[in-house]
Amino acid sequence: MRIVDEWLPVKDWPTAAVLEWHQDAPVPYHWTYDSFPGARDFRGTSRCSCSLCVFASKRDLLLAIARRPRLAALYAEVEHARGDSFRPDWRISDLIEQSRLPTAPDPGIVLPDDGPDMDLLERQIRTALQQPPRKAVDLAARPASGPVCGGCAAASIAPDLPSQSF
Repeated sequence: MRIVDEWLPVKDWPTAAVLEWHQDAPVPYHWTYDSFPGARDFRGTSRCSCSLCVFASKRDLLLAIARRPRLAALYAEVEHARGDSFRPDWRISDLIEQSRLPTAPDPGIVLPDDGPDMDLLERQIRTALQQPPRKAVDLAARPASGPVCGGCAAASIAPDLPSQSF
């Protein structure tokens, strides 16, 4: 017997319905979906996950890079030190350059990432980069046409969905 639960019914709702639901929702609304904190306009990221998620759309990554430049620079440092790419089809260093173009999405806000947690993360990563890699670097050599993983559902999602998709 197989049981299937539907976890994301909101993904099929139009933007207006999602905004209306959030007026009295039992879960907090996160500003990352907006062009800037408090806008409540759904012109930010299309999904709320890790800032620099390998499954994010290119637009969401460009937005995250512009909003968190210190974190993006740290990713680029790892990419450069290890000789690997953020994804087989995108280098974080190239995405950082693209995030600076006039055609890139306006971040609305830039987070300084200047707290003790970010300082600690930076030290930990730089310490780890002094050690040899734990695995052979091979992602950068893979063709860009295939999925990053073994073909999971997330790998089949179109890479550049519009930010209004749910």
